[in-house]
Amino acid sequence: MIGKMQHQEFETPEELRDTIKCFWYNSGDFGDLPASFEVLPDGYAEIIFYFGSVCSVAYPEGLRPLSSPFIMGLLDQPVHLHTRDRLEVIGIRCFPWTVFDLLGLPSGKDGVQLFEHPIVQLQSTLSGSIHAGRIDEAMAQVKQYFLNMRAGVAVDSLLFKAGLAMRAANGTLPVSQVAAAAHATVRTLERKFKQSSGYSVKDVSGLMRFEQVRNQLWLYPNSSIAGLAHELGYTDQSHLSREFKRYSGTTPAAFARKAKKSKQAISDDFVAFVQA
Repeated sequence: MIGKMQHQEFETPEELRDTIKCFWYNSGDFGDLPASFEVLPDGYAEIIFYFGSVCSVAYPEGLRPLSSPFIMGLLDQPVHLHTRDRLEVIGIRCFPWTVFDLLGLPSGKDGVQLFEHPIVQLQSTLSGSIHAGRIDEAMAQVKQYFLNMRAGVAVDSLLFKAGLAMRAANGTLPVSQVAAAAHATVRTLERKFKQSSGYSVKDVSGLMRFEQVRNQLWLYPNSSIAGLAHELGYTDQSHLSREFKRYSGTTPAAFARKAKKSKQAISDDFVAFVQA
């Protein structure tokens, strides 16, 4: 996600590391002026709780208010969120091949999803802790909720092994090698992966690679784009550039220039939530 907010990450309990990458908290005070955030695609799905001002998502027909919590699923293009005044956010960064099974929901391709689930009852409990400034207490409540939920769900070992191999290789493995790592046929892997995440292995691998390029250019805007293309298994620099523009709407060079300018100016509307 991109937006000027204070960001903290919280470690995932060991029992949840096969389903959740991390928990995070963001806060920002924007005054009376509207604030907008550009959310760029990456290789994760996020469950988002927010507190304070209304958060809306931009569609061609206008802004649509979001209820809390909502799911930010895998994206294939940027999404823009809008708010004002004070906003506080708790996020659960999930592996896309586990999040829907964890919640007992059908997988879907909608980037921003409103959903019905008992987890919405957590909103009022968390709200009390957040408003009292007890962030650690709120995070402990979220973690405990997911520990309880995880205890009742059997994670598919095939998907876990496949996801582990994909993340270890930053999305550079061919589907046949991902299947071999999961001790499955390509056909079985693709069927299970599509069923659990709504996307193919190739789709998610592409997002993982984009995420690596995006993070590298944000942290190190002077990075060689040709070098990144070689390192991450793109055919060449132009292949990387096409994929980057597909997911971000801009070229790698333009993104790097914006990152460099933002670091110098401490822009009000462009600070990346970069995952380690």
